[in-house]
Amino acid sequence: QVQLVESGGGLVQAGGSLTLSCVASGINDNRYDMGWYRQAPGQVRELVATVSEGDHTVYADSVKGRWTISRDSAKNTLNLQMGSLKPEDTAVYYCRLRNHGFIYWGRGTQVTVSS
Repeated sequence: QVQLVESGGGLVQAGGSLTLSCVASGINDNRYDMGWYRQAPGQVRELVATVSEGDHTVYADSVKGRWTISRDSAKNTLNLQMGSLKPEDTAVYYCRLRNHGFIYWGRGTQVTVSS
């Protein structure tokens, strides 16, 4: 059973930085894509950044140039370095993994940015 566990969320002031991490377990190979999504209160869940099996990255326009996604396939770990945080970045951040057509989600970690 694939499980994803996020960490690193918290409360930070605008302009600050946080790094989120996601550790995947139960994976049998390295053929997977991973990504971060977020959901603010009353909003739909949206893509933040993804990294493919071949290390191709995609970012939402709202975070380009501010954040960096990276993966360590040997450790089945995904990171999201978030800089220049804004109050509108406040949301629950979810880790997502797609492996052989199956999609898995973590439980999420709260990020709150105060103005």
